[in-house]
Amino acid sequence: QVQLVESGGGLVQAGGSLRLSCAASGRTFSTYAMGWFRQAPGKEREFVAGFTRSTGSSYYADSVKGRFTISRDNAKNTVDLQMNSLKPEDTAVYYCAARRGVTFDSWGQGTQVTVSS
Repeated sequence: QVQLVESGGGLVQAGGSLRLSCAASGRTFSTYAMGWFRQAPGKEREFVAGFTRSTGSSYYADSVKGRFTISRDNAKNTVDLQMNSLKPEDTAVYYCAARRGVTFDSWGQGTQVTVSS
């Protein structure tokens, strides 16, 4: 496990942008695959964006393709999520996550993103 600290959540208007940042502890950050998840009240936690383990390429949930961009800076031990064209449906608690195996098992505390119409 690694310790993950998130920042950047807040309240934005529909159509606006927000950038979330996740800082990871440890000196082996590059060995972890990273991703972002979100969970709305009363709903299951869902995958939003992440990097593949084999290639390091990014992949996204269909609901955010073309609007969200995940980026990683191994030198700084950070992973960001740039969110553009935000919709009220994007309102949720967003979590940074990390894994070395097939499942994400390290999680940040979560940061609230609220998109007003």
